Amino acid sequence: MGVTVEVHRVYRYPFEQVVASYLRKYPSPMDKHVMAVETVEEKTDLSTGVVYRRRIATCKNVIPEILRKVSALKVPDIYLEEESWLNMQKRNMSMKTHCLTWTQYASLSEESVFRESLENPNWTDFTQKGRISVTGAGLLNRVLEAFAQSFLKQGVKKGIKIMETLLQEQCG
Repeated sequence: MGVTVEVHRVYRYPFEQVVASYLRKYPSPMDKHVMAVETVEEKTDLSTGVVYRRRIATCKNVIPEILRKVSALKVPDIYLEEESWLNMQKRNMSMKTHCLTWTQYASLSEESVFRESLENPNWTDFTQKGRISVTGAGLLNRVLEAFAQSFLKQGVKKGIKIMETLLQEQCG
């Protein structure tokens, strides 16, 4: 079946500063679940100037112990792959993220965009849509999806707070 999480946020900071803060957001002492983020590929399209990045995030497995009775859920870490395309000329950065762990049981996909605000060119619009679908866990499918939806909603709030803190430190 699947569940979704959507968010829209306006950062009252210029695009360049928001993107710079996003790229250094993790790991952070404000979020202990994201342990590492490694850039594994980065290249620039010389004809368009678009910067492509592929990063792997290592996150703690946050599934409650009671649900880890399913052997596939007993892993200590979860890995996410993020691809991003930064276009400074058009002043936008789009990202696609998916989970590399549990692919036979669940799919997690997320699409996000930072872009210069139409309301004010010194602000940045952020939109994000995530979807989680769990299969192969029988009656636990819906329980795991509900847990994941709740955790993602909390994560979105925490991520926005981290961004606001970094931007405040950077820009005053």
